[in-house]
Amino acid sequence: MKLERVVLHEIRLPLRQAFRISSGVVHERRILLLELTAAGGATTWSECVAGATPNYSPETIDTVWLALDQWLLPRVLGTSFDGPEAVSAVLGQDVRGHRMAKAAVEMGMWALASLERGLPLADLLYLACEGRGEDDGTQSEPHPRSRVPVGLSMGIQDSPPELVEIARAGLAQGYRKLKIKIAPGRDVHYVRAVRAALGPDAPLMVDANASYSLDDAEHLALLDDFDLVMIEQPLAPTDLLRHARLQQRLATPLCLDESITGPDKVEDMLALEAGRIVNIKPGRVGGFGPSLMIHDLCSAAEVPVWCGGMLESGIGRAYNVALASLPNFTLPGDLSPSARYWERDIVDPEWTMDAEGWVRVPRERPGLGVDVDRARIIELAVRTQEYT
Repeated sequence: MKLERVVLHEIRLPLRQAFRISSGVVHERRILLLELTAAGGATTWSECVAGATPNYSPETIDTVWLALDQWLLPRVLGTSFDGPEAVSAVLGQDVRGHRMAKAAVEMGMWALASLERGLPLADLLYLACEGRGEDDGTQSEPHPRSRVPVGLSMGIQDSPPELVEIARAGLAQGYRKLKIKIAPGRDVHYVRAVRAALGPDAPLMVDANASYSLDDAEHLALLDDFDLVMIEQPLAPTDLLRHARLQQRLATPLCLDESITGPDKVEDMLALEAGRIVNIKPGRVGGFGPSLMIHDLCSAAEVPVWCGGMLESGIGRAYNVALASLPNFTLPGDLSPSARYWERDIVDPEWTMDAEGWVRVPRERPGLGVDVDRARIIELAVRTQEYT
């Protein structure tokens, strides 16, 4: 396979409602999209998950644009690859970091490969996954799952009653996991209110986005009272040792998100017993190649994984749904339907969820499984650049 042309498009997509986490509030999403064309004429789209500011990751949409322009696109355009598995090594040679920039290119190459091979993206990923499960009876046929469970991510609210209202509505809509964003001062009493309102069986978890320190261990231990599915990323991304110490004090499983930047960090987590669950965001780890390695490592260690969200458009959602169809994604992912975040998405059909909290994995045709509304992207674009 050979990449012949890439067009970068930055668009501004307004959110239905402001989304707040511990490190900031987003009202409008700046999104960088890549339009990729192969030498044979196949065309697809990919999305970079970097935000406007370095509050979640050191990368931003502007640093990604620079990295693509200066270092990454020149080394892949016109280069022949045996398959998408080979792209990560080329992107990583003498370029440290910039994982979100690399992922936007690498994942797009997987989508191009799925078109050229006549396979849905989910099927191509499944064939590349080591722990497919055909031999142990856990998979009835050599294909990914046809549907995946959906969780709801709820931003920080101004008061517990407001959070309870959103959580109650989410449960009624069928979401199979409810994620409560927390921060110091907006944590235990918020979770207590939701648990009391929704009852003991509601599948609740919390996400701290690295806003606590080990000095807060006693306070965080209060969350054990609420029978949570997990506590996601309470401490700083580099604090694997401190996460291990915190996990020793908690009955609730810790899930690592920002800490997991590649397979090596999963190995460190397992060795230190710093967590019991992993959130795989392909954009955060550098693409599908590293994501598959993490999936297989966790599968071998019997550590469940799930797919987190980064306020992606429907293009980014297509990649996440395909990844979440792999066998070890046993927990509901942040795969909410388009209407949860956007007045109007940039794909057709828009992503939807059924009444029981499942999203369908599109496997009727090769590629992403959705059509991209190019005219709307051009209308929303604030800058565009073509590379050949």
